[in-house]
Amino acid sequence: MNRARAGRSLKPAAWPGGARCAAALSFDSDHDTFELRDGGKSISALSQGHFGPRQGIPRIRRLLAEKSIPATFFVPAITALHYPDEQRTLIAEGHEIGLHGWIHERNTLLDEATERDLQYRAADTLEKITGIRPVGIRTPSWDFSENTLKITAEMGLLYDSSLMADVDCYELLLDGAPSGVIELPVEWIRDDAAYLIMDRWGGLRPQIAPHDILKIFMREFDEAYEEGGLFQLTMHPDIIGHRSRLWILKELIGHIQTRQGVWFATHADVVTHAKSVCS
Repeated sequence: MNRARAGRSLKPAAWPGGARCAAALSFDSDHDTFELRDGGKSISALSQGHFGPRQGIPRIRRLLAEKSIPATFFVPAITALHYPDEQRTLIAEGHEIGLHGWIHERNTLLDEATERDLQYRAADTLEKITGIRPVGIRTPSWDFSENTLKITAEMGLLYDSSLMADVDCYELLLDGAPSGVIELPVEWIRDDAAYLIMDRWGGLRPQIAPHDILKIFMREFDEAYEEGGLFQLTMHPDIIGHRSRLWILKELIGHIQTRQGVWFATHADVVTHAKSVCS
């Protein structure tokens, strides 16, 4: 229970520029890694992963540029190796690249030495490709082993974005003591995959229409705005990047921008601010 646990809240009393609320949009660029991580050889599955870099990322980039919104892209190292220009372009356009594993591996299936090796190797790879060393991590599938926080703290990372104990940033405790890592929390109800992903071999099919998903996201934002807190959203280029689904994000951004005093920021910028005013 105490290996990696929520400590004190780091909800700022105020946001930059007098903003009432912060909005942090993120995209997990898994691309081909879902099939590759298990040694899969399905050309069909790989083609689905290829949709992200071919269609999803360009559509998302255009929308973010049109709205002048920075975002955070969590990128497995294998994705970065396969699509290096994509990552360099995102950095050049003012977005953040964060860690998302080596090949979207499951941390709880790894021993400590292997998990550490892959996390360091992934950071080195992203730095080599983008020229900037990542300061934050989102574990693949939000799978967090008993060693993950220890390794993240050893690396000197500023933040994690994989856990769900709050809606605002909070301090992460390692064995009851401050780890130096700040959590920017996620939640499945603020994740496009929870509503829209399909399991081709099982019975899992999307059951919620895009307009209903939009209503959920809008209500999450509205409450964050009323509370003066953080609205965080997790999306995937191969899911939200489809034409009928990108509509959700377009409409959501339009709704958010009708409110006065919303600060759109990368995950790193949100955490840096929270740390500076709550230390």
